[in-house]
Amino acid sequence: MKIHVLPSGPIQTIGYLLTESKTGTAILIDAPGGILDKIRPLLEQEVCRLAELWLTHGHWDHMQEGDAVKRATGALVRAHEADRALIETPEIMEKFMGAKLGLQGVPVDAWVGQGDRLEALGRVFEVRHVPGHCAGNVLFYCAEAGAAFVGDALFHRGVGRWDLPGGSLAQLSHSIRSQIYTLPPATIVFPGHGSRTTVGEEMAGNPYVAATA
Repeated sequence: MKIHVLPSGPIQTIGYLLTESKTGTAILIDAPGGILDKIRPLLEQEVCRLAELWLTHGHWDHMQEGDAVKRATGALVRAHEADRALIETPEIMEKFMGAKLGLQGVPVDAWVGQGDRLEALGRVFEVRHVPGHCAGNVLFYCAEAGAAFVGDALFHRGVGRWDLPGGSLAQLSHSIRSQIYTLPPATIVFPGHGSRTTVGEEMAGNPYVAATA
């Protein structure tokens, strides 16, 4: 499995394209603006079909081009139902962003939840619910690859904002300790912004959420 790291959109939100030549399929995790033009040549190069789009959460910068990706590729879209309103009626976000975003809602085909196991690319991905940045933030963990795609729950030496509607630092801290810090320390954390890190590195030195309360 190849992991293509694709910062895109006005605030360089990272979309992750996972490709597997053995199955000829690919998964896209999050769909920031401009991602479609970046994944098309990679899919052609890897001779893969985009099978699914997984949204880590419903904030505008992670689903900005979700509708375009779905229409262009026919990918099945998965997300957590707690962010249904943000994903299907994104104009809600204009109220707290103070700007016209011009977003299109993204039709979700399947809702995911805590403990779901998704079979894709010849591997199994576990869904873990990590609210606190927003209500529907989830991570996708692949034990075989030693990788967790966490959205905006956790960053290198940082955490996602908790001051937006639906956010809570107490809830986010609990989510990180119970759902991320319980992964193997060597697990590579792929965040929605910035550089990758590891579970062990954040447990040892994250200034916002210590390993124990």
